[in-house]
Amino acid sequence: MRLLFSLIACCCCAAVSANDKQIDPLISPSSRTLLPTQAGARMYGGAVGLSTTAPPSKTPAGKEAPAKDSKDSKEAKETKETKDAKEAPAAGPRKSAEAAGDPEAELSAKIAARLAAMRATQQARAAAATAHAKKAAATKAAAAAVPPPPKVYSNVWSYEGETGPANWARINPAWAKCGSGNRQSPIDIRDGMRVDLEQINFDYHPSSFNVTDSGKTVQVMVGRGNFLSVGNRMYELVQFHFHRPSEERINGKGYEMVVHLVHKDGEGRIAMLALLLERGRAQPAIQQVWNNLPLEKMETMAPAETLDPMDLLPARREYYTFMGSMTTPPCEENVLWLVMKEPVQASPAQMAFFSRLYPYNARPVQPGSGRIIKESN
Repeated sequence: MRLLFSLIACCCCAAVSANDKQIDPLISPSSRTLLPTQAGARMYGGAVGLSTTAPPSKTPAGKEAPAKDSKDSKEAKETKETKDAKEAPAAGPRKSAEAAGDPEAELSAKIAARLAAMRATQQARAAAATAHAKKAAATKAAAAAVPPPPKVYSNVWSYEGETGPANWARINPAWAKCGSGNRQSPIDIRDGMRVDLEQINFDYHPSSFNVTDSGKTVQVMVGRGNFLSVGNRMYELVQFHFHRPSEERINGKGYEMVVHLVHKDGEGRIAMLALLLERGRAQPAIQQVWNNLPLEKMETMAPAETLDPMDLLPARREYYTFMGSMTTPPCEENVLWLVMKEPVQASPAQMAFFSRLYPYNARPVQPGSGRIIKESN
């Protein structure tokens, strides 16, 4: 049996040698040919005793072992799939890293972020503006629902400075006539139309009275029952007071003082009787007033004696008449003025007494505004 194996091995070696001669003719014959015993020893270690390893099987050139190729192909495929599977998760981060490193991509990302921030800011501003508009509308509606408190105007006036006659109309709207009226008093009485005026009928008699230092003048309130009648109307004497200098002028001439006697009829119409004062003998009614002057301003003295207004009147009763106004705020118009043409005398001491209290308390002359002035013949 062993002999059979040796013969088969020799045949195989001979075939290999023949093939080697054909494949590589450049190899020398000495290196190509092996001794039969050596060849057998390499192939079969048992014959020579040098090796126990079985000889590798050789495959003819140009052909591959199918089993081994299939196994190697399968392992290569599995190795590639494993490698691809390992590299697949890293592909995303690698692309992101590449994108992160791209300047254009970074710029686009910044622009998109900026636009988003701008849109958010615009939306926030629009919402704030809407809220503000709603709040303003609600506040306006609430303010309209509650009427504003009435404005309180001053009632302080004087004859000089910021509260003087030039500003009376601006101090209080109720005094607007002081600046806009066209029948304001006093006036300079000129170019009177001489006519036969009816006589003024005086029905004065001794009456109770009181004296007040009003802070603007000395005012005397007279008891009821003293009347004058003119133009088919009867006016009752209410009070009289003093101005220095006289507010009225006659053809441009002024007087040192004037007494205004205020009368009202049953309908509230006012008739003002003006008595111009000039220096002369003492006037008894005026002295009676000075004797009862209170010691403090805004106080009133009410004596037990009586005063007769008839003592104030001049002997002659001719007069000027025209329509005018009160000479203190609110300067109401539609006042009938009766200015006696003959002045009344008062002593220099009586004039000086008043001047110590009120050196100037007269409204300036107002425009005549084309009004008609009548005077007695």
